[in-house]
Amino acid sequence: MSRIGKKPITIPQGVEVKKEKDSILVKGPKGQLKVQTHEKIDYQIEDNQILVKRVDDTRTAREQHGLRRTLLDNAIIGVSKGFTKTLEVVGIGYKVNVKGKTIELNVGYSHPVTIDLPQDIDAKADGNKLTIMGIDKHLVGEFAAKVRRVRPPEPYKGKGIKYIDEHIRRKAGKSGGK
Repeated sequence: MSRIGKKPITIPQGVEVKKEKDSILVKGPKGQLKVQTHEKIDYQIEDNQILVKRVDDTRTAREQHGLRRTLLDNAIIGVSKGFTKTLEVVGIGYKVNVKGKTIELNVGYSHPVTIDLPQDIDAKADGNKLTIMGIDKHLVGEFAAKVRRVRPPEPYKGKGIKYIDEHIRRKAGKSGGK
């Protein structure tokens, strides 16, 4: 039995969960998300809790059990609290600006790099920190990774775009002679 899958999901105040034919609609104060269901998984919504159970004990059902519970839990957290990822731009002369629905990065190239924000994602720049916010955990993480790929951190000086909690393993440079 999946340890994650058998935990009940608590529905917080102000969040509405509705089961549809092949998906579950989650509405909250920050927006709404649709989570796809699986035919091997049964969802029971009762008094502020959701129980995710397997229909049978096949391999597919066991694989999907914890996954579907986690996806539904992430949707509930997203519409109630939201998700954030914070990136830090490290380097002399490196800057980040948010102008409307675009992010402008000056990270050592001959030109500024502009990235358009997806529809459900917001961003905020504070000095050399860029905070990406949204209700879909997958979309927030994917967009943060896309921004990081513009200039990944390098191991010698630590320059580049890194997650705020990421530790860069440093390498020693050239030795100074004999």
